[in-house]
Amino acid sequence: MKRLIIHGDPGIRKGAVIDYDGEEVVCFGINRNGEWNGPETVQLWCTIGDESEYGEFERREYLPHFLEVDRVDADTVDVVRPQGDLAV
Repeated sequence: MKRLIIHGDPGIRKGAVIDYDGEEVVCFGINRNGEWNGPETVQLWCTIGDESEYGEFERREYLPHFLEVDRVDADTVDVVRPQGDLAV
């Protein structure tokens, strides 16, 4: 599980599946920043991981401050599924 900051909006929502770093990962949660104040373009702060990690995310069995953080531009994110159902 890690935090992915996307500069721009590739059109994804909670439950989206994206191809990131050569593998398909699920966006468990997304915080949208910069609508009114902040950076010039919107930023999506996503918690991403493998589908098997969703239970850990749902039960909050991780420390958000210690997640690895990566930053990418929206045009480099390949969207497999723009949104989805996270009932795992």
